[in-house]
Amino acid sequence: MSALAASGFIGGYRLNLTPSEPLGLWRIEELQRPVAIGDLVFLCPPMTATFTEAWRRGYLRRGLCAGGFAPLIKTVAALPGQHVQITDHVLIDGRSVPASSVWGRDGEGRMLSPDPGGVVPPHSLFLHSSFASSYDSRYFGPVPDSGLLGLARPVLTFDP
Repeated sequence: MSALAASGFIGGYRLNLTPSEPLGLWRIEELQRPVAIGDLVFLCPPMTATFTEAWRRGYLRRGLCAGGFAPLIKTVAALPGQHVQITDHVLIDGRSVPASSVWGRDGEGRMLSPDPGGVVPPHSLFLHSSFASSYDSRYFGPVPDSGLLGLARPVLTFDP
């Protein structure tokens, strides 16, 4: 069983156990072009106090990224140079992002602080998930593109 799991990991297969995207088996596909808006990607979050707190609250799973975090599966919503405005929802370059409501509290009633928004810095990505309770760049802001692992491709998934 361990050999099978190791083979799957080396082959780029990952289990998604969070509701931000369908549950199940996914594969990391090498990105052979520049990342684009709308790409569904695997990305390792940076080792910051924000992500440590997110892990402590249960927003992130343990995994093999730096800091012991599991990679995120999110959609690229904005690229460097684009302007992000966060109010009760997200606007990118003045256009409303569908399913981007911003909440003041999480499911357990704990305070959530939205990112202040602004221009996405060089070598960074603004990530989004249409899942209402997703922990994404609405709250943690743009993330370094150095954590980009590749495109996220479903293999065997289901919506709960």
